[in-house]
Amino acid sequence: MQNSDIPETPPARMLPKVERQRLHDTVVDHLRNFIVEGLLAPGVKLNERRLCETLAISRTPLREALKVLAAEGLIDILPNRGASVSQMSEAEMRETFELMSGLEAFAGELARARITPVELSEIKALHYAMLACRGQDDLSGYYSRNQAIHDKINDAARNSALRQTYIAVNRRLQALRFRSNFQTAKWDSAIREHEAMIEALEARDGKRMAEIIRAHLLAKRDAVLADR
Repeated sequence: MQNSDIPETPPARMLPKVERQRLHDTVVDHLRNFIVEGLLAPGVKLNERRLCETLAISRTPLREALKVLAAEGLIDILPNRGASVSQMSEAEMRETFELMSGLEAFAGELARARITPVELSEIKALHYAMLACRGQDDLSGYYSRNQAIHDKINDAARNSALRQTYIAVNRRLQALRFRSNFQTAKWDSAIREHEAMIEALEARDGKRMAEIIRAHLLAKRDAVLADR
């Protein structure tokens, strides 16, 4: 689809509300993935014209999406200077990973008693899919399944307040978590840790589960800080 196919200000009758919302969500997802996978690196100033061409959209949905990402802390929007990808200081990285390690450890403790057999089977399936991506050196596929496992464990905790905090904090860390797997040895280490998580869940061992997840997140912190 070319830019010329999309009017600058499409009339409401041409773009029903449901379609407009779908476009909005799609643009946000694409931009978020660009940031997570480093296609838009920290500190980079965003070129609206180029992004519109890449996504085949007008500036209106792009700017709406940028506002969402700014609220998530992924980009900075400054008056008369446009938008740029946010950068975290070393202290922010360290503190945010420490917070996330606590959130995920708590989720693991809660999940061990609340997770259903179906959810555990879904986590195992994601783990096997993650192994397949590792065999194909597919970092993007590996990461998406890795994150899906963490999301399912968090969801299995059945705590909406924890869930909301986890989502907000994790969005700021996703690009760093992705980057922590650039070395294939890190992939293999993470796989072993995920296997240990599944074993702890099956054994309903909340204490062990919390220890594994906390160490897993702090190892990612250390890998990110070592690459700075």
